[in-house]
Amino acid sequence: MSVREDQIIRELSHYLYEHPDEQQPLMPVYDAAVDHSRRQACTHEQRCPLVMTGAVVVDEQARVLCLRHVGGYALAEAEPEERDATLSEAALRLLAEQVGIRDVWAQPGVEGPFLVDVTRPGHHRYGRRLRVGIRYFFRAHSGAALPSVIEMGAAAWRPLSDIDMPALRSRVERHLMGTE
Repeated sequence: MSVREDQIIRELSHYLYEHPDEQQPLMPVYDAAVDHSRRQACTHEQRCPLVMTGAVVVDEQARVLCLRHVGGYALAEAEPEERDATLSEAALRLLAEQVGIRDVWAQPGVEGPFLVDVTRPGHHRYGRRLRVGIRYFFRAHSGAALPSVIEMGAAAWRPLSDIDMPALRSRVERHLMGTE
């Protein structure tokens, strides 16, 4: 079973219900997913939004698990594949493959997407499509990643202050404090 447009529609609907102030930048994504679902095909000549998903895994010291990336570390994100049953499963898949992450759990009350970010074409590496990152919040102990991967530097637990996404930092801080 794979992630389908109707799952993207459900996740976006849930997210927009909780964050109605973010409706304007997400409506093109929502409309394209609805159109794909109704037609059972893409009629946008591959100009439709590209949906990526990511797991934001935070340990007991409020550090975020990041993967080695050009020039440092970055949050992991992946495009859903045929083998992914859900968007949150797709979000964890890359971390499981790259760092052997295990014993990860969703924080109660944060089971759906906790942040959806949109990047315009020309501001990412995915070509002329709008990039949409649907991010899920998970908790784990610092030993949840394979120690050898951390020791080799392929991944690292980075302080929240190192994450260069103010909206994500703010949302994680509010979740950790229990105010969201």
